[in-house]
Amino acid sequence: MTRRTLAVITAGLSQPSASRLLADQLTASAVAELSRAGDDVDTHVIEVRDLARDVANNLVTGFPSPALKAAIDAVAGADGVIAVAPTFRASFGGLFKSFVDVLDETALDGKPVLIGATGGTARHSLVLEHAMRPVFSYMHAVVVPTSVFAATEDWAGDASLAPLRARINSAARELAAEIERRGPVEVADPFALTTSFEDLLKGE
Repeated sequence: MTRRTLAVITAGLSQPSASRLLADQLTASAVAELSRAGDDVDTHVIEVRDLARDVANNLVTGFPSPALKAAIDAVAGADGVIAVAPTFRASFGGLFKSFVDVLDETALDGKPVLIGATGGTARHSLVLEHAMRPVFSYMHAVVVPTSVFAATEDWAGDASLAPLRARINSAARELAAEIERRGPVEVADPFALTTSFEDLLKGE
């Protein structure tokens, strides 16, 4: 059995939030897909709201707090990422973008990413293709084709949930397939020797 890790970034401002609800459903579906493929899955949920001050301080000082560093490391060390942001004025929230801004520039290189967003009306749904996808593509992530937007009416009842559920499952299958195509991410040991003892004795 292969062990896989998912980093789940959710940037809702309220508790509970629609963004966290969508992130949880995307995560559950992705975990189910990976489990069917024989993987053992660990998930790391990053509530950006809880790190808001740490993110702001990092942007100013360049140094992350221990909690923020743990979140950054979780993203860098994950086999795949699920990222869900709330929508304000036709774009994703500033808190979400600020967290992405403090990630290492290579943290998402070649990493499968599933993007999602929430908003009061479906008119905001283009935020996924016109704002979020370009950001993750710029960071060299592999963004799966299906993105998921959930408007307020999508949570209205069983009938409303059916189309949303189908999109969630489709996106989760694509994320799982991208993860399965790759070997597990190997996180470098910060205490490991990168130079042999022989070279050290030679002064190299």
